[in-house]
Amino acid sequence: MSAQTPATPPLILVDGSSYLYRAFHALPPLTTAGGQPTGAIRGVVSMLRKLIADYQPTRMAVVFDAKGKTFRDELFADYKAQRPPMPDDLRAQVEPLYAVIRAMGLPLLVEDGVEADDVIGTLARDAAAAGEAVVISTGDKDMAQLVDEHITLVNTMNQTVMDPAGVREKFGVGPELIIDLLALMGDKVDNIPGVPGVGEKTALALLTGLGGIDAIYRDLDKVAGLEVRGARTLGAKLAEHEEAARLSYLLATIKVDCPLAPQALEITAADQTALLELFRELEFKGWVAELEGGDGSTADSADAPAAPLTLDRSGYQTITDLPLLEQWVDRLRAAGCFAFDTETTSLDYMAAQLVGLSFAITPGEAAYVPVGHDYPGAPEQLSWEQVRGAMQTLLEDPTIGKIGQNLKYDMSVLASHGVALQGIAYDTMLESYVLDSVASRHDMDTLAKRHLNHDTISFEAIAGKGAKQLTFNQIPLEQAADYAAEDADVTLRLHQALWPQLSTQPTLVSVFEDIELPLIPVLSRIERTGCFVDADMLRHQSQQLARSMMTLEQEAHQLAGQPFNLNSPKQLGEILYDKLGIPVIKKTPKGAPSTAEPVLAELADEHALPRVIMAHRGLSKLKSTYTDKLPEMISPRSGRVHTSYHQAVAATGRLSSSDPNLQNIPVRSEEGRRIRQAFRAPEGRRIVAADYSQIELRIMAHLSGDAGLRDAFAEGLDIHRATAAEVWEKTLDTVTDNERRNAKAINFGLIYGMSAFGLARQLGIPRHEAQDYIDRYFARYPGVKEYMERTRALAAEQGFVETLFGRRLYLPEIHSRNAALRQGAERTAINAPMQGTAADIIKRAMISVDDWLQQAGLDVLMIMQVHDELVFEVAAADVPALIEGLCPRMEAAAELSVPLKVETGVGDNWDEAH
Repeated sequence: MSAQTPATPPLILVDGSSYLYRAFHALPPLTTAGGQPTGAIRGVVSMLRKLIADYQPTRMAVVFDAKGKTFRDELFADYKAQRPPMPDDLRAQVEPLYAVIRAMGLPLLVEDGVEADDVIGTLARDAAAAGEAVVISTGDKDMAQLVDEHITLVNTMNQTVMDPAGVREKFGVGPELIIDLLALMGDKVDNIPGVPGVGEKTALALLTGLGGIDAIYRDLDKVAGLEVRGARTLGAKLAEHEEAARLSYLLATIKVDCPLAPQALEITAADQTALLELFRELEFKGWVAELEGGDGSTADSADAPAAPLTLDRSGYQTITDLPLLEQWVDRLRAAGCFAFDTETTSLDYMAAQLVGLSFAITPGEAAYVPVGHDYPGAPEQLSWEQVRGAMQTLLEDPTIGKIGQNLKYDMSVLASHGVALQGIAYDTMLESYVLDSVASRHDMDTLAKRHLNHDTISFEAIAGKGAKQLTFNQIPLEQAADYAAEDADVTLRLHQALWPQLSTQPTLVSVFEDIELPLIPVLSRIERTGCFVDADMLRHQSQQLARSMMTLEQEAHQLAGQPFNLNSPKQLGEILYDKLGIPVIKKTPKGAPSTAEPVLAELADEHALPRVIMAHRGLSKLKSTYTDKLPEMISPRSGRVHTSYHQAVAATGRLSSSDPNLQNIPVRSEEGRRIRQAFRAPEGRRIVAADYSQIELRIMAHLSGDAGLRDAFAEGLDIHRATAAEVWEKTLDTVTDNERRNAKAINFGLIYGMSAFGLARQLGIPRHEAQDYIDRYFARYPGVKEYMERTRALAAEQGFVETLFGRRLYLPEIHSRNAALRQGAERTAINAPMQGTAADIIKRAMISVDDWLQQAGLDVLMIMQVHDELVFEVAAADVPALIEGLCPRMEAAAELSVPLKVETGVGDNWDEAH
């Protein structure tokens, strides 16, 4: 995640060579129209821009390896011998990258005879000795040996920051033993030999049991007593290969005393003219627009390929033996970040059985590991136990980045198979959603077509359709392997297409990194925990609803003067419009009189039958959606109901849920509250609900800056009663309940862009009276009117609005010639910053609360998020501690100019607690 900016900016030292190679392999092979490769340049420059935005440094150096040999080549002729020469497409990007870095005003260092690591090590230790904080930006694990109280590592490619405790957590030893660890294990990437047969576990056992290399060789006789496989013969092996271990120690040691000339590390002003010229030559359209004064928000969409993409699948592999899998695991670990996907038997994460895993490091090169194809004649595969043994450490390593499409699903499936996925670095579904929530759907097939112009292999193409559709375990391995490997390959390519666009917008990067990504494991936990529901109570409610529906049906027949099918739009239309002569106010696209819900709601103001039909439909929906269905949705595995939360559906950033939809259970009707009563706590436990009070009105007060609204909230007044007192010029204690109700309708109606006509309908008053209410409101709260006018103008000017945290909602209809569409976009422009900010706030609260609960030692489960409410199941004894810790964390999720207020309730069920 984004680093915190310290009071005194640290010295930033960038391992340019590390990032150059990683960007080349991780980002798409972009080229200019003239054929100049640019992908690696773009990746490194994006990383530098992010570092500068995160740390606001005044001193910095970007360090690259020089050409030619170093002292390590003299120590060991085979040092890095297995590394291939620099690819031509990468070599062509080096000098242009150097030019861009210099134009950015950043010191660039290339020192002959030593590696970039040694230059960085020397500069870091010198600065640390002077008491200066240092941040080394690198993807190289060797650098962990430099970490101390003054020196920190940050990996901008996978968003990890490492202090001494972080080094110990990742490697199992502190920075002081990293060289010893590398000396024992060796390093395949740099061809450091190490001690043959000594892997990570053995090396850690030696280091934690005896100490560093010198201590181990002083006490070789103690090696046999260590609890490690092969301990009896390990001492002899170490003695035999002591020379290799000592040589490896020298090769792995970063020099911290290089004789460097005095370096000017101060960042200077960028040469805007040179930078603009370079960005034009390299065709970085977004950055050109940014320098020319535009925001660059959509310019880089032109980077998406116009011609259809044809994938070359010859680089896909199917892994059915352990040695090949282990080779791939080594490559994935060395890459530091890779695309990843699971294949399963079901879209239901609670029921899904793992069939296989796929991954990709570079475009066109992917692998599939089958573990569960069980059709007759299926070839031999590795077992899940074998695959988990080889991959669990990698999948659970938070410092190895994972790229996926809807990784929450993969995380949940792996959790049920004994793997706690960590290191989620990018999710292409969320990258697309944060970039532009309304541009398209955010599923893989849609994104592949939109951004890659590629038609993916559809599931139906390999599995068939309908009742005879195969599950993935039944699909022949040859077909399944291409499908699965393509998923990983396309996910990687999508990331490479989306991230360059997103990374040019720091506020959107913050929404992605600080809100959406950290929310993935939180939602996965909530989903897998589930809710306990009382099936017997729901079945009893279904019977009650059926009786009520029957009564309403009989009433409808009486009002119609004949029996008819209430669920038939055709029969209902004939009764309403032909027999009863009710005026037709709207027709369907085919020309028939409409009986849709909004039409019935309007007719219900004056006619009894539409009111009865609406009541019948409401009860029918509750019965079919909840009281009939919820008992059938209880998982046989957990005995609980498990919803699915969706991060990339609602345009404003709000979460939605399905199977079941927990967001739409009515709270105002008696029948809806009875359904909530079925969501109850098991014996000895309680339900706690915590709800933000009037959050969108508080956000309105903050965004508008209106003094009247802000004062009312600051004084803790009943905001609706205070509004009534202002509008009708009364004292608070003389406001009637009806006036408060009307004021509440105004407060919430204006947020959602309600017109005088809509308010008149809601309150049952003449339109002119409603307009008078609105005029009085704006007279008393002029800041609100100014905010609305300002927001409409801004939306028209830039085509989008933003939340308090920088989430964007684009408004494609804001300039529409159709007045209704344009006015709808204007209403959305006014509401979206409030609704979106409320969504961001509760997401931030969920992340904070979940982080606290993971460490607090309380018997508490977060079981639901519904609108502005979080719901918990808690041991009765822990209720006070939960509420004490919960409220301040939720209220601290945003800093507004008015106080955020959280109200809590406790009960044996959700209705009691709400």
